[in-house]
Amino acid sequence: MPRRKKAVPIDPARNILEVISSLRDQLRKSDQKVANLVLQNPTFVLNATLAKTARRAGVSEPTVIRFCVAIGCDGFQDFKLRLAQSVALGMPATHSVLSADDPVPAIAEKIFDYTMNTLNWARRRLDKQSLVQAVDALETAKRIGFFGFGASGILALDAQQKFPLFGVPCLAHTDSHQQFIAAAMMSPGDVAVTFSNTGQTLGIIEIARVARQNGATVIGVSGSASPLLQECDIGLIVETLENTDLYTPTISRIAGLVIIDTLATAVALRRDAAHDAKLARMKRRLAAMRIGQPFAIAPDPGQAGQQRTAQARATPEDPENDRS
Repeated sequence: MPRRKKAVPIDPARNILEVISSLRDQLRKSDQKVANLVLQNPTFVLNATLAKTARRAGVSEPTVIRFCVAIGCDGFQDFKLRLAQSVALGMPATHSVLSADDPVPAIAEKIFDYTMNTLNWARRRLDKQSLVQAVDALETAKRIGFFGFGASGILALDAQQKFPLFGVPCLAHTDSHQQFIAAAMMSPGDVAVTFSNTGQTLGIIEIARVARQNGATVIGVSGSASPLLQECDIGLIVETLENTDLYTPTISRIAGLVIIDTLATAVALRRDAAHDAKLARMKRRLAAMRIGQPFAIAPDPGQAGQQRTAQARATPEDPENDRS
């Protein structure tokens, strides 16, 4: 009699739907049928009996139990408990369940669900103390350099255009040589923020190393405890459920943009009233530009008084105006 397959250990905090998605290709063909059913319709499985689940998946009841064990659960009931927890957190519609037969509205629904739930995944795993350290460093920076290649380069450019919030000079270069030059010219008091989802790109690792050697504080933003973070003073791990096997990665970039907004906003909230006033004026002028009306800049009170006096002197007195 064949031995019962031992359950693989899984993190109890990990979303079971994501576990199924990551292990699906390693399962037996019949077990994959159960996996597909769970990923495509977790609510049905949550409310179904073992027999109904097996019937809908087109497999036997023992196959369903074998599937539960293969993904690290003690049985069907333990699996349903974990599934209920995952459904309560949100059902990630991963890229792995996208089908060529999906209509466009279904594709949009799945990608929106996937994005929102993966952002929640990243938020719950973000080290808040490292986030505070990053804000502390950025708050006292003399200038900030943002570095990234490819999709991570988009993050660097987005961070640069938020320089009004940071309140100090910010630069982001797209050319690899210019990035290296900028890192080599950094000095104590400067902060370098490096972006790489994999954290294994040699160019960005070298930039972090060079900036650090020149005395700059280096912040690394990566999807895992990667080689990049080993060259950084402060590491921000932004873990996502990225699936890059077939489709263009997007969720890690979106999560990175959220981190940039968090850093920039947190730094801006620590600035003084004068900085807040500048930001407010800038926002009003931008608003006026958007509706096509030029922003009226209030003249200096002293200059305005001089202009009114000069105008009164140049205007002859009209007796008709001197009536009680």
